[in-house]
Amino acid sequence: MISVDAFDLKILAALQDDGRLTNQELADIAGLSASQCSRRRMRLEEDGVIAGYRAELAGAALGFELIAFIQITLATHSPDNAKKFRALVTRVEEIQEAYALTGDADYLLKAVLRDLKSLSDIVNNVLMPHQSVAHVRSSIVLDRLKESAKLPLRSIPR
Repeated sequence: MISVDAFDLKILAALQDDGRLTNQELADIAGLSASQCSRRRMRLEEDGVIAGYRAELAGAALGFELIAFIQITLATHSPDNAKKFRALVTRVEEIQEAYALTGDADYLLKAVLRDLKSLSDIVNNVLMPHQSVAHVRSSIVLDRLKESAKLPLRSIPR
């Protein structure tokens, strides 16, 4: 774990809200000079605390109306089969997130899709026929109550 202080946390919190802030704007928020803020930001980037910057797109505005969570059970539990499944997940652009799990399912996938037909295509033509997959169960999101990629910085000990 990387050590961060109160100034770093102010910088990180501000960047989580708006990654386009200039060093001067960050400096004003953190109570530092622009050069101090720039050095801290560069250190946080070099240390891998700031992993990158990107635009957050509004999926619905682009016609991605459906979010589905898909539970996968593998056909066999072997390193080779898991590797084949991971390669499949990497290739499918509609799968935004994939998690290996404990419990009944082996994996949980989050897919963003245009419509039900797209979900059917992914399930029936991509996941089910794959040699690594034994069982697929999908759930469609009816309403999103909260969405955040922000880390809970207040819980970091200072």
